[in-house]
Amino acid sequence: MQYEPGLSRAELIELATKTYFGNVDAKNMDAALACFHDGALFCVQTAFTRHSGKAEIRRMFEDFFGAYETIIHRDFTCTVDEANGRIAASFVAELTDAEGGVTLLNNTNFWRVRDGKFQEVYVYMSGTNVLT
Repeated sequence: MQYEPGLSRAELIELATKTYFGNVDAKNMDAALACFHDGALFCVQTAFTRHSGKAEIRRMFEDFFGAYETIIHRDFTCTVDEANGRIAASFVAELTDAEGGVTLLNNTNFWRVRDGKFQEVYVYMSGTNVLT
């Protein structure tokens, strides 16, 4: 299903890389969740996991935020379908745990945007799923 276009190319990139990942990296739960529709779907395709709705997505982020002292998403390469409200981004996720151990992942996310918020997110993760 396609959604009516609502955001420009620059706005889609801003939503994904700055608004969403910026707030994930800052562990700002409410602002990160504000990027999602109430009934959004969040799937980690490479691990066959699915989180449906904000309550499940919140629980996933609570676990993720608690597992790492620092979370950094960087080096974005974005591909945008402005006409259909879609964006894909490849990036590095750098995660540091409380003992100083660093996990580096090379991931790609695909977002379907409706009315300026994520309706669907599909994650392809290069290593072990950190979003359980």
